[in-house]
Amino acid sequence: MNEPVWQPGDDVVLGCTGLGMVYAEGKMRTPVFDGLGLEVRRGETVAIVGASGAGKSTLLHLLGGLDTPTAGDVYVDGHWMSALSDTARGQLRNRALGFVYQFHHLLPEFTALENVMLPVLLGGEKVATARDRARDLLESVGLGHRLEHKPGELSGGERQRAAVARALVNRPACVLGDEPTGNLDEKTAAHVFDQMLELNREHRTSLVLVTHDRRLASRLDRVLELHQGRLRELVASDM
Repeated sequence: MNEPVWQPGDDVVLGCTGLGMVYAEGKMRTPVFDGLGLEVRRGETVAIVGASGAGKSTLLHLLGGLDTPTAGDVYVDGHWMSALSDTARGQLRNRALGFVYQFHHLLPEFTALENVMLPVLLGGEKVATARDRARDLLESVGLGHRLEHKPGELSGGERQRAAVARALVNRPACVLGDEPTGNLDEKTAAHVFDQMLELNREHRTSLVLVTHDRRLASRLDRVLELHQGRLRELVASDM
């Protein structure tokens, strides 16, 4: 791997340099963006906004190592993604990143407690450790009385709070959220969002959230707009 031009500081937990993505279908090539740079510091909260189809979810997938860019590189908690094997990338994702999506993606056959335990078990920890961590987080998001309930027995807001707990259970450097409250009513969305920010402050875990809701986005430390393949930082007057 060629040494990237951009060298992150000690407090940077997630970043990218020269990031590009082109989708190819036959002879047709569709560029999503090219040459993006981003750095997220420890404990920082960042919102990414933009029109539908601008590439926000694609960017999040690249930052999370769920897809491979056609140019540039992604930096996660001290490691360049391109320097790692597929196995090592998977281990880094599980340890250093948490993911929350618009739909909870909880496994329906498992209880809330078991769903939140899974990332810890995949990381090689003992069952007792996984259970203790999962229980503590579920209690912190108000689900201590729902530990043994399966996703089908939980409300939409409860399922999403369990998903937030699962994203944080490995104490990641950064949580990536793709419209994490987009499937909830306004009141429930605000409650889940408040809990995400509270847990961010408590654990000093960075947050990068894709959202269409600029009112929620304005509550984060920085708001970046993805427009025509470029990121620009918005100020209060832009919101």
